[in-house]
Amino acid sequence: MNKNSINTPNLPGPLIDTAWLSNNIENPKLKILDASWYLPTDMRNPYAEYIDNHIPGSQFFDIEKISETKTNLPHMIPNAKFFSTKMRSLGISCDDSIVVYDTKGVFSSPRAWWMLRIFGHDDVAVLQGGMPAWIASKNNTDNVKKNFPAGNFKAVFNPDLIKNFSDINLNLKTQTEQLIDARSKGRFDGLDPEPRPGLRSGHIPRSINLPYSLLLDKTSMNLLTPEEIKTLAKNAGIDFTKPIITTCGSGISAALLALAFFTIGHTETSVYDGSWAEWGSFSDTPITHDNN
Repeated sequence: MNKNSINTPNLPGPLIDTAWLSNNIENPKLKILDASWYLPTDMRNPYAEYIDNHIPGSQFFDIEKISETKTNLPHMIPNAKFFSTKMRSLGISCDDSIVVYDTKGVFSSPRAWWMLRIFGHDDVAVLQGGMPAWIASKNNTDNVKKNFPAGNFKAVFNPDLIKNFSDINLNLKTQTEQLIDARSKGRFDGLDPEPRPGLRSGHIPRSINLPYSLLLDKTSMNLLTPEEIKTLAKNAGIDFTKPIITTCGSGISAALLALAFFTIGHTETSVYDGSWAEWGSFSDTPITHDNN
């Protein structure tokens, strides 16, 4: 979306650091969203944690509630009208620059980054290192929930950034797009149980495994440098001259892969929204348990 205000800060790219955010945090055209989310097995409440402590001025981007309501699948993409309503209620307008972060470092915030882009808002960046980096840099936090006037956000859906069950089924036959799975190797190989009960184990045939955890610095939880990401992708056998679909357990870490690939110039990566929560829930979907 085009910026309509000379006061809107210029985001330096899809990733920003704590110094940039600290220098621009008072800008009224910068909106900050806490997009923290946890796996069911984590037994944590991201909204309660947000209320207790967050970056000043941030709003809570609830991944579970900003989702399609007419499905049993977790946090599926909603329609454009619903998304617009939710963003307006958070005070988001078309000409805002948006920074998203989470409490793990870089984990669930890329999901919000991807959702905003899929609904036409490209002026969005992820905070490297998230809340831990913000605190480590000795920046202030608070527990005051700031309410903004309703924004004028208008979603414009981009279907190129999302894939559904039928798309994946078709791709099994055509093999026109590479499918990259962000889950751990144990889950990909079908050796480790899925965190959601009732799902089969394994992976979609002919998909490539690139665990999202490999793309993060183990100390800072920052996304790795573009050169490091390129090396990991090459070693995994990913060909960036071909279209790419990312998948994971439920579309969270798949968005992290999409962000990582964006930083190395592959800006049109699509995400299989249903991911394994959908594919693994059926008894007749093709599944393999090896690395081929």
